[in-house]
Amino acid sequence: MILFTSDYTEGAHPRIIEKLAETNMEQTVGYGEDLYCEEAREAIKKVCEAPEADVHFLVGGTQTNFTVISSILRPFQGVLCADSGHINVHETGAVEATGHKVLALPSKEGKITGQQIKEYYDLHWSDESREHIVQPKMVYISHPTEVGTLYTKAELEDISSICKECGLYLFLDGARMGYGLMAPGTDVTLPDIVKCCDVFYIGGTKVGALFGEAVVITNPCLKQDFRYCIKQKGGMLAKGRLLGVQFLELFKDGLYFEISKHAIDMAMLLKDGLKEKGYEFFMDSNTNQQFIIVEDAKLQEIRQKYGVTYQERYDETHSVIRLCTSWATKEENVKAFLQDM
Repeated sequence: MILFTSDYTEGAHPRIIEKLAETNMEQTVGYGEDLYCEEAREAIKKVCEAPEADVHFLVGGTQTNFTVISSILRPFQGVLCADSGHINVHETGAVEATGHKVLALPSKEGKITGQQIKEYYDLHWSDESREHIVQPKMVYISHPTEVGTLYTKAELEDISSICKECGLYLFLDGARMGYGLMAPGTDVTLPDIVKCCDVFYIGGTKVGALFGEAVVITNPCLKQDFRYCIKQKGGMLAKGRLLGVQFLELFKDGLYFEISKHAIDMAMLLKDGLKEKGYEFFMDSNTNQQFIIVEDAKLQEIRQKYGVTYQERYDETHSVIRLCTSWATKEENVKAFLQDM
């Protein structure tokens, strides 16, 4: 069975495994205060062009999202996001479990706009009964989105500007950030994200690491006591150097961007090949997630040899499926899939 179900079906890039094995018997202090974590922080700050940023390492995306969000919001405040946003649909109410409401906005192709944010903000503050309603205080976006689309630099800057105008914090989920940064046609860079966001994270779990996400806090107001929040939410790994070693290797010699580009190359091979065969796409994506419309009978045939993700019903006889490439996707597997299609 060849899997196109997600971008974490393999373990980790061989260089990471080698480095973990090489350093396995070294003695280091715990909880992310070791030399590897410190060097990894500096490497990330350098590539972000953000020397004043704070960098923290957590284990997974859901844990990172609810830890960051709950560390910032007061008990009566909520977070705005797209109705398709990960914290709204794929995290089992993790944010709500911390006592904060996810305020979902209608999205187009997985994205929300600065205008939507401003309208929601104004609606809240113009309501004479606003004390009875959850107060919006943060905006959560993903880049890439859940459906493989990307924000443009202008869209990010617009959202950032509105957030600053309204006193809202902007948090960007970068679980698949590498694939967004290396997508053809994008005009968004890592330093652009730094300038627009109060806090964001760089995903490792889906981009070559065994596990791990790197939280980057740029707003000085959000830095204090964040390690207390990590510990309280179960995110402070005793053997923290395992995270440091991985991110240090990922950001050595541009490996993170190199393997992200490989995933994009495989996705574009898949996309172009399916277009040539006449398949229609549910969403136009230049990232590692591709969404195609297939006959139900064809889907059953596909599932005999390939793992794919069912997305939604398209019509009475067709379904939308997601195909996901990764840093480790083999070209021969993509070509085999195209041949069978």
